[in-house]
Amino acid sequence: MRSVLLNKPEELIMREIEKPVPQKDEVLIKVKRVGICGSDIHAYYGKHPTVYLPVVQGHEFSGVVEAFGEDVTEFEVGEAVTVRPQYTCGECYHCKSGHENICHNLKVIGCNGSVPGGAQEYISMKSKLVFKLPENLDFDDGAMVEPVAVAVAAVKSFTQSVKGKNILVLGAGTIGNLVAQAAKALGAGVVMITDLCDEKLEVAARCGIDHTVNTAKMDLEKKVEEAFGKDGLDGALECVGIEATINDAIKVCRKRDEIIIVGVYGKRPAIDMINVQEKELHLIGTLMYLEDDYHDAIRLISQGKIHLEPLKTKHFKLGEYTEAYKYIEKNAASSMKILIDVEE
Repeated sequence: MRSVLLNKPEELIMREIEKPVPQKDEVLIKVKRVGICGSDIHAYYGKHPTVYLPVVQGHEFSGVVEAFGEDVTEFEVGEAVTVRPQYTCGECYHCKSGHENICHNLKVIGCNGSVPGGAQEYISMKSKLVFKLPENLDFDDGAMVEPVAVAVAAVKSFTQSVKGKNILVLGAGTIGNLVAQAAKALGAGVVMITDLCDEKLEVAARCGIDHTVNTAKMDLEKKVEEAFGKDGLDGALECVGIEATINDAIKVCRKRDEIIIVGVYGKRPAIDMINVQEKELHLIGTLMYLEDDYHDAIRLISQGKIHLEPLKTKHFKLGEYTEAYKYIEKNAASSMKILIDVEE
């Protein structure tokens, strides 16, 4: 079968390898669609702090059940599925305390060289990591369940429910957009999103986000006051991963607010810790998701509470992976979700 290996930064190799055989607790999936994530882009250029090359990328994907092992009873051949790409040990403190997403021995498929991802024609996965897709979700939707689950988990990271709350999301890329949508879907009262790109802010508006702010053209503090009045924000989610946006969040948040850190930081930021202390702000990290977040993501998409169509930018074939990255590089402002069609 065909498999695309990211051998080193900016070098993708198409290989012919053996088709996997499912073990007794595994499901063999014929991959249909793979999404390219911001983390994949960082890894492609050798700039992701926790992705190790060489690796077969693809932690966002969907497909159909091709076969399964003797212990698997819950799936049928031909069913449309997606995958939660986390291999965990089940034995460490975090796994036993219900936080598998931060397992001490966590391996993310498509990010660790020993656990290949979905950028190949077939993949075999533990059945507990495979999720059936409702009939009203297509393969594009299935490949986007993973980033929606990231967004759902991020919003659920606040110590209290976001219902009725005023929420700020910094960054209107794919993850930021989905975080803002997830906040709305989980009951937030009013959501504001920021970016430097008008095209991405227009997509956010099409997805139902209440306020969009281009911080290159508008004063964020003023816009927050106009939108939320003297009481201001109830919380923020930073979805860019750069120094400027985390400090923007610190600057505009109300005292004792929580700021959820969603963005991946390519380099260490200089954070305004004086204001964190004086405002008694709470900075909370979030990493990936739990099984319940995956179920919630699938449910919210199926119910039409999260809109994916406006985010689907362009499709490429499996043999065009390099071209897909070049397209993203040239069209960074307008690219949201780039999808790879594995089956030609």
